Amino acid sequence: MRIAFTKMHGLGNDFVVLDARAQALPPLTRAAVAALADRHTGIGCDQLIAIEPSTAADWRMRIFNADGGEVEACGNATRAVGLLIGGEVALETLGGTIVARPDPRGVAVDMGVPRFEWDRIPLAYPVDTLAMPVGYPVILADGSELTLENPVAVNVGNPHAVFFVPDTHAIPLAEIGPQIEHDPLFPERVNVNVATVTGRGAIDLRVWERGAGLTRACGTGACATAIAAMRCGLVDREVTVTLPGGPLVIAWRGDDRIVMTGPATVSFTGEFEWDDYA
Repeated sequence: MRIAFTKMHGLGNDFVVLDARAQALPPLTRAAVAALADRHTGIGCDQLIAIEPSTAADWRMRIFNADGGEVEACGNATRAVGLLIGGEVALETLGGTIVARPDPRGVAVDMGVPRFEWDRIPLAYPVDTLAMPVGYPVILADGSELTLENPVAVNVGNPHAVFFVPDTHAIPLAEIGPQIEHDPLFPERVNVNVATVTGRGAIDLRVWERGAGLTRACGTGACATAIAAMRCGLVDREVTVTLPGGPLVIAWRGDDRIVMTGPATVSFTGEFEWDDYA
């Protein structure tokens, strides 16, 4: 069975998008998704996205990380799907309904209302989600030791732990990210954000995504980090979050909803034989 795909990215966070609005897809097994996401033997991507019919919104967006696991939300992918479909569109996801609309700066996405309750992150037991009493020692490039501690927990459709550090680029995130992701404190695992506030309207950010690893950009990570910084009084209610792939503008509106704005791009289109990856 020949399957058409569109390769897209948002600030370098890249996706294989499968459109099942007109043509039904075979079952998206964990093994098939991981095979397609493999950068050496597949098409290669951080996430595979399927657009499907929905009874709850205009369309349904399913999101699979590179390891084949299905997840609740992906802000960059929402911008990409919004660009692909065009106009204003409501998308059903496992994390709730998300609305994307065109914007002069690319695509603006209404990411919904953040959640801070420990059992909605979720965490394994009750703790203060504004300053969780946990710490993770790391060795910096210069040989000195720093403890990543007291992270802020935020759920923006998926779970995030946000650490504020003096220099995000000095943190060996590829080493410490997997440890934090799989900490039993996070029963559904967690996305790990290390951020440096550089002004009332600016944050530098790097993200370890659960099931995907280091990515050039993470839309939900940018949202979670901005909200965490706002809750801590470190930034204003609109902030530019700069990731390795580029900037996103995050606003926390008066009605408690988060709006993320940034670019999305079509890289190329193609087809593959499903049986080669099933």
